Amino acid sequence: MSLPIAEVSLAEATGVQIIKSLVIFAVVLQIVPLILLLERKLLGRFQSRLGPNRVGKFGLMQPLADVGKLLSKEHSTPVTAVPWMMALAPVISILTAVATLAIIPFGDVSDEGLFGYDVGLYGIDVSIGILYAFAFGALAFYGLVLGGWASGSKYSFLGAMRAAAQLISYEIALGFSLLGVVMTSGSLSLTEIVHAQDGIWFIVPQFVGFVIFLIAGFAETNRPPFDLPEADAEIVAGYNTEYGGMRFGSFFMAEYINMIVISGIATAMFLGGWHGPGPGFLDPFWVALKMFLFIVLFIWVRATLPRLRYDQLMSFGWKILLPLATLNVLVTAILVVLT
Repeated sequence: MSLPIAEVSLAEATGVQIIKSLVIFAVVLQIVPLILLLERKLLGRFQSRLGPNRVGKFGLMQPLADVGKLLSKEHSTPVTAVPWMMALAPVISILTAVATLAIIPFGDVSDEGLFGYDVGLYGIDVSIGILYAFAFGALAFYGLVLGGWASGSKYSFLGAMRAAAQLISYEIALGFSLLGVVMTSGSLSLTEIVHAQDGIWFIVPQFVGFVIFLIAGFAETNRPPFDLPEADAEIVAGYNTEYGGMRFGSFFMAEYINMIVISGIATAMFLGGWHGPGPGFLDPFWVALKMFLFIVLFIWVRATLPRLRYDQLMSFGWKILLPLATLNVLVTAILVVLT
């Protein structure tokens, strides 16, 4: 007999999976410049200035100008670098981020009358569920370390070591924060976890886990106030110091994709996923709205909080966040057994 955590609700044809993959890539390539424009506009408002307003009406063409500038810049490689490894590093970062995005559910399995056959409104629904996201998150670590080491620069290497230590420290707390949700729902599949929130969203019984996940998510994506791997006042720009042009932009593209991934996982695990008022065709709208609110929160925190010192970053992760996440798991396990 198979365990509930090993069940998958729908197996789709290979052609459907290929189409979904192309759609995910196309959507990501379109949405990241829009998020960047949103961030620059909101940061301008938070800081009492206008933000981009020159290129196109209301500055809406600024992302295209940025991409054109990056594409036209020359790629320079230090003589101490390993060129093919430098080129591989941003590819690893982007591919792992997009692969993780595939498990975010934007809705349940569609009605047969809509597409002619059953199609899940998500990339894939794998049996290992959230472990899939952590697996690719661990692989993303190699993109940052490889980029810093292969650059042949001491500043890049210091940034890579900071990124490695930070990801390892906060990924443990991130995993523990979701363990309570997994135990409460009895499944690792994100779609099954969303189904388990029909009555109540898990942000209520797992509020401590949600706060821990949110803080660790900021650190996992290297966003302020946890952007120590890119601290310009200390190590120039960290692991991407020697990168230029679109390779430089690729690292930041991966960072914004990871923001979307963290927002999607938080939506599915804590905020009920596609659950919301109204008919079923609004399911993707509710997921997108909840993810949008998380992204705005990312930007708001960047405009509000100053950068931590590196010793404060590590102490907070190991001495406060991890013990609190462990305690949350123990309490949740006791309550699940008793009920």
